[in-house]
Amino acid sequence: MLILIGSPRRDGNSATLAEVVRRGAEAAGTRAQVCFLDDCIGHLLHDTRNPREGVAEDGYAELFLDRFLPADGVVFCTPVYWYGMSAQTKAFLDRAFEYYVAGHPRHEEVLAGMQRKRIGLCVASEESYPGVALGIVHQMQEFARYTHSSFVGVVHGVGNRRGEVVRDPRNPVAAAEALGREFFARAYSDYRADTPRSTTVWAAAD
Repeated sequence: MLILIGSPRRDGNSATLAEVVRRGAEAAGTRAQVCFLDDCIGHLLHDTRNPREGVAEDGYAELFLDRFLPADGVVFCTPVYWYGMSAQTKAFLDRAFEYYVAGHPRHEEVLAGMQRKRIGLCVASEESYPGVALGIVHQMQEFARYTHSSFVGVVHGVGNRRGEVVRDPRNPVAAAEALGREFFARAYSDYRADTPRSTTVWAAAD
């Protein structure tokens, strides 16, 4: 599992939730790696069709090609900035275009590696009203749909000061720990009109 933190704050609320996800994953025997996007992304997406610009030189290639593509599951942890994800998180998604664009020599490999992952999301915001992070949730939902991935869980924590999310009475810390622990075992369904399915969701207890 790869856990990507979109905040530059090492002790912020997004990082706090990410660490708890990691702890839950490792408790379940899952190897989890945490990465601050701010350490790897130094540029926005360039015009890849302009040979004078080419691909930006920073740590993105190593992160995307060597860590993101092989990962079976990825959890994005981002603060809510202006009712959207952080610039670092958005740049991570945008810059994938550098490698899946049809003219790239690894195009097919990259497209295959981007697909059929398990995806999770942790968001941290100062505001508590339910709609504050819906734009981010929708974007990740569409990213998962586009890549035939399974969007298995969202955790929303509220806090302003660094680390204050642990005081949120809704207990997002417990939810983040459960997301990590259950990440590869959690049931996932996304029905269509013609999806074969049972008349019950959960199996009856013996």
